[in-house]
Amino acid sequence: MSLLTKLLSKNKKIKVEFCEKNLDRFLTEEQSPAYETFLNQRYVSYKEYQCQSRCEECKKSPYAIVNGDFVQTEDDAELLGILKAAAKK
Repeated sequence: MSLLTKLLSKNKKIKVEFCEKNLDRFLTEEQSPAYETFLNQRYVSYKEYQCQSRCEECKKSPYAIVNGDFVQTEDDAELLGILKAAAKK
């Protein structure tokens, strides 16, 4: 890929952090392939932590830390949509 192509790319690199326990609780089998595809994009950097010390939020619904910002949603599909939107900013 040329330098010009990289500079003009619409997708900026984003950093996503997950709680492993939260993913185990809320990531459905139906959404798992879509998450895998998204997280393997070259513009996505992600890390799973065993615990992020956000136990109250973790028990309620899916969440992620996106570029340092806490993002919580009603379900895993909505969270993936927010992650994709953040990548396009």
